[in-house]
Amino acid sequence: MDGLLSGKIAIITGAGSGLGRAASLIFARHGAFVAAVDIGEAGVVETVRLVEAEGHRASAHLCNVADEAAVDALVADVVRAQGRLDILYNNAAVTVAPDPVKGMLGLVDTPTRELDRLQAVNIGGVLNGCRAAIRQFSAQGRDERGSGGVIVNTASIAGLIGYGGVIYGATKGAVVSLTRTLAIEVAPLGIRINSVCPGGMLTHYAGMDPDGPNADRIREGMKRNNPLGNDGNPDDTANVALFLASDLSANVTGTNIPVDGGLSAGVSTRR
Repeated sequence: MDGLLSGKIAIITGAGSGLGRAASLIFARHGAFVAAVDIGEAGVVETVRLVEAEGHRASAHLCNVADEAAVDALVADVVRAQGRLDILYNNAAVTVAPDPVKGMLGLVDTPTRELDRLQAVNIGGVLNGCRAAIRQFSAQGRDERGSGGVIVNTASIAGLIGYGGVIYGATKGAVVSLTRTLAIEVAPLGIRINSVCPGGMLTHYAGMDPDGPNADRIREGMKRNNPLGNDGNPDDTANVALFLASDLSANVTGTNIPVDGGLSAGVSTRR
C-alpha cells in the first residue's frame, strides 16, 4: 500500500542511523517530505542522500533535542520552508554504553552525569518536541481530513517490563506515561499521540555495530529472546510508526505498541 503519508510534512529526530534512518526512508516512500534531524551531521546527511537517491524529498537538520530553544527553532525552520507540520516522530534517544569489563552497569555504578544525560534527552527531548509540535498544530488547526496533527514517540519495552538498564528503562517508562496522559490532554484538538516500544534492535545504539565482528552473535541472541524468532530489524518498528503516523490509525491515540515479537507478552516456550 503506497502513499499513506502523501503530501504530509514529517519531522523525524534521531534520523542519522538505525530506526530513525529506517523511518525516514519508509515515511518518504509513502509520500512524506521528511525533515531528518540528528545531533551528528554525517549521519543525517547520509540519510537524506539515501532518501533522495530513491527519488523522494528530505532535508537535513542538526539539533540537540535536549535544548528547548533549538527544538522550537527546528520546528519554525521546517514550517517556514514547507508551510506546515503534520507529523513529529520523537525518536532520538541515548543510553548508557556497557562497560568493556563489567558489561551493563547497574544503578549504583552508573555515574550521575549519565543519569542526567538520559533524562535530558530521553524525557526532556520528547517533552520539548511535543510542546513545539502542539504549539504549531494548534496554530495551524485541523487539516481537511480533521486531523489536528500526529506525534509518534519511540519508547521501549524497557518502559513496559523490567528489561535492560534501570536508568534507561526509567526514562522510557516516562515516555510511556507521558504518551498516555498527553494524548488525553490534546485529544480535543484532534492531535493524536502514540508510541512504539521496540525490543532489541541491532543498530549502532549502545555501541552495537550491525557490521561489526559480533553482529551475528548479537543477532542470534536477539532471536533467542524473541518468541517469534526475529532479530529486531529496525524496519519492523518503523512500519508500526508509519501506521501510527498515517490515517489508518485515525481512531488510535494514547497507545504504546510493543514491537518485540511477543517478548513483553510473557515467558517464551521457544527452545
